[in-house]
Amino acid sequence: MAHPYQVYDELRREAPVSYFEPTNQWLISRHADVNALLRDRRLGRSYLHVATHEEFGRPPEPEFQEPFWRVIRAGMLDVEPPVHTRLRRLVSRAFTPRMVESLRPRVRAIAGSLVDAFVEKGGGDLLAEVAEPLPVTVIAEMLGIPHADRHLLRPWSAEICGMYELNPSLEAQHTAVRAASEFADYLKTLAAQRRRAPGDDLISALAQIDELTEDELVGTCVLLLNAGHEATVNVTGNGWWALFRNPSELARLREDRSLLPTAVEEVMRWDTPLQMFERWVLEDIEVHGVEIPRGSEVALLFGSANRDPAVFEDPDRLDVGRADNPHISFGAGIHFCLGAPLARIELMESYGALLDRAAKLELREEPSWKPGYVIRGLRSLEVTAAG
Repeated sequence: MAHPYQVYDELRREAPVSYFEPTNQWLISRHADVNALLRDRRLGRSYLHVATHEEFGRPPEPEFQEPFWRVIRAGMLDVEPPVHTRLRRLVSRAFTPRMVESLRPRVRAIAGSLVDAFVEKGGGDLLAEVAEPLPVTVIAEMLGIPHADRHLLRPWSAEICGMYELNPSLEAQHTAVRAASEFADYLKTLAAQRRRAPGDDLISALAQIDELTEDELVGTCVLLLNAGHEATVNVTGNGWWALFRNPSELARLREDRSLLPTAVEEVMRWDTPLQMFERWVLEDIEVHGVEIPRGSEVALLFGSANRDPAVFEDPDRLDVGRADNPHISFGAGIHFCLGAPLARIELMESYGALLDRAAKLELREEPSWKPGYVIRGLRSLEVTAAG
């Protein structure tokens, strides 16, 4: 969990396509292959539009998981065309580039306020006090979640995302189901209120779209919450930990703030928050002479692809000025992250506020990684801060 990159290097060199029995997946480790398969329509995030579980040789899902999958599969991430095409078009109507860019002043203000409070108290857990509140506040304001209810969002999201880990425990599965059900009930109530009395928020906008069913509205909002902050939190934590381990690059960034855009892209590449993305093989494929049959699951190793020396010069070196940086941390193809522009704004403003307002940032103790593999992030990041 803490040091996967040497293993990735061995996979890329010796077994770019390999079967991993414990998870019954084909591991794909090279950038070119991961990038190509993300765009290949012979693969899908789901297979349920073309086959049953039994036809794909998979056991039926436990009945208790039904409320979870009803929520998740109503969002665009876990469906394929034509449903995906329709949902993405409808949501894009409310999630326009102009609307996202209009959020920048508000994001800057929130980031500045969080960092000022952090510096004033001399530091603390950078994750809990800066990295988490910023994107959660932004997505909550976008959705129009009342202030009094916002404390519910982060726990719901963390518990739902527990289902995405490899072989989650039975307890984690039940917890994810409960969180999905609670969040769905909450959103249905809120959407009904906004249909009657719409406001200037995303739930109101989505509630006015007649072609969007209630389940699809709920699934979309759950996806926007989870995708809208989970990765951003971990890019912030992983990125600052990377900079602390590479002090010359942190000094370089402090001296030349014009490097901030490339630095944000580089920390996303160097220690990506989503190490793996899965796809189902809908038609037989062949990768590097290896036949992968229909019904298989491939594990696309983003963390490995982002360190591939065939694409990135000196890939294990953190370079905040790296100009040629085709990382795939936002995915590729039809499932490319809809929220990428907002994530970039949040990261730029968060890093910028810390660099501008905290002249001194020092690590208090070496952090430890959370036990999950798919979503890569730190438990905490304790630092000393001074203006």
